[in-house]
Amino acid sequence: MKLSIVLSTQPASFSALAYKGELEKNLAKIRALGYDGVELAVRDPALLNLDELRMLLDRYQLPVAAIGTGQAFGEDGLSLTHADDSVRRKAIQRLRSQLALARTLNAKVIVGLLRGLCPDQSRLKAMERKLAVSLTVALRGFEQVQVVIEPINRYETPLLNTVASALRFLDRLGLEQVGLLLDTFHMNIEEPSLPASIRMAGDRLFHFHLADSNRWHPGAGHVDFPAVVKTLEEIGYADFLSAEILPMPNADAAAENTIRYMRRLVPAM
Repeated sequence: MKLSIVLSTQPASFSALAYKGELEKNLAKIRALGYDGVELAVRDPALLNLDELRMLLDRYQLPVAAIGTGQAFGEDGLSLTHADDSVRRKAIQRLRSQLALARTLNAKVIVGLLRGLCPDQSRLKAMERKLAVSLTVALRGFEQVQVVIEPINRYETPLLNTVASALRFLDRLGLEQVGLLLDTFHMNIEEPSLPASIRMAGDRLFHFHLADSNRWHPGAGHVDFPAVVKTLEEIGYADFLSAEILPMPNADAAAENTIRYMRRLVPAM
């Protein structure tokens, strides 16, 4: 397994980001700390200088683990299940631009809060069907890009909170390129057993987020990370573990504490 950390390519209001903006400065820090890669949170690829980004990634020898899409929801109000068809179409087009970026960078694409909210619990099944349609449309022509659905805790959205519900959704969706992203922060709230849920995900687990129970760096709360890593090894997961954490007590300390703690469990390759 490999270690990465989330870097937002643009300023963002989302709090669980150790690093935001200042790409060269922060990529240099991530490389110096010994991370194997970087996960990029991208609000809108149109706002990026792709040539510069690729040059910096090459300079610091950091592969891109995944492209996060949540800021399209958080900053721009886009969602794949929005009641307004014009907003939903914009969300699909934004996701397609993020898929195009991911294809260029050989990265996965995360669908977290971009799926949207469902204020009326009685409409959850209808919203899941709308999400499936939006994803099917967005992914046309991007069949080679892996996409990951992230189960998110009930306090942020009622749509797909658990591994079991997300797996049922994947079964109905029927697209082999779409798998799961599991996040220890959300799992700590929703899953009775983190190891059992990781085993349930099995070979449909494509990406993994690290954060402790308080969303600080691993080791700052009560998540049993040795058990998590052991279970990931047992199911044969060999890809990135990516830290999506609060910048507490500050960004540099959070990033350093994460890799110091995790390197005891995941030795450098």
